[in-house]
Amino acid sequence: MHVRTRGSIGAAAVAVAVVLIGAVVGLRPAGANHVDHSGHPGAPDAAQSAAIQAQPGALAASEFRANCRASHRAGHDPIIYPGQPGVSHIHEFFGNRSTNAGSTYTSLRAAGTTCDPVVDLSAYWVPTLYQNGVPVAPESVTVYYQGIHDMQRAVVPPANLRYVVGNARATSPDQNPSARWSCTTQSPSSRDFMNCPPGTKLETYLDFPTCWNGRDLDSGNHKDHIVFWNGSCPSTHNVVLPRLEFLITYPVNGGGLSLGGTVNGVNVTTAPGYTFHGDFINAWDQGELERRVRNCINAGRICGTNGNPI
Repeated sequence: MHVRTRGSIGAAAVAVAVVLIGAVVGLRPAGANHVDHSGHPGAPDAAQSAAIQAQPGALAASEFRANCRASHRAGHDPIIYPGQPGVSHIHEFFGNRSTNAGSTYTSLRAAGTTCDPVVDLSAYWVPTLYQNGVPVAPESVTVYYQGIHDMQRAVVPPANLRYVVGNARATSPDQNPSARWSCTTQSPSSRDFMNCPPGTKLETYLDFPTCWNGRDLDSGNHKDHIVFWNGSCPSTHNVVLPRLEFLITYPVNGGGLSLGGTVNGVNVTTAPGYTFHGDFINAWDQGELERRVRNCINAGRICGTNGNPI
């Protein structure tokens, strides 16, 4: 069995250097135009909340991964605000280099990526982290694709599948069980920021759901088409997918932390840690993705970025 401890992940699982990102694009400061943020998923119901809270205990029995660098930072969100540049709060994009408000599956497939392997052209993004008002680029990003249940039945995520995890509209930690902050080399975690001691770094894990309805690539609230496994996949969402998990490490410790977010309809850079969320659009080379699901997830093997067993 493949067992990963929190400390070893944060310190050693990824050794990818990340270049600093350029100027912030499209920032709407506090007090500027109000934004309708209702398109973002809200708090999960009780059953889904329980399923999300069980995720940290669901160890991967099989997996493959992509090691990615941060690409750019901008007020874009092609899932929540398609075709509306600068409307969203500020996000940190990794993976596909071209992701913007106007991104389509076709445009993503024609662009490049910051990920290893280069066949992963998917778009991944999360709200930008700030410390004392200064944006902080991730030091490392690993995207895991994991078999955690019914792995022999897991299917290849379809091209252009997209969904959002977390609650950007949370007004308290209990409204966003997906938020999970910790410090490298230490085991406690919190839905809000950790004040990490010297010698450690801030990190976050974000787990994605695995039960798909087998039909829709998206839904009105960007979550109803795919739900979290809760002992089994419900009959309405009985197609098993590999679990995506983001592991993001930031080169900071201490306090003064905040996120890009939307508070009372206004885009800010002072949102609390419990508003953390993440987005995904699948733009893998489908043939390579299928090979990895078959040879790694279905076969019960732990694979590296090349899709071969480690």
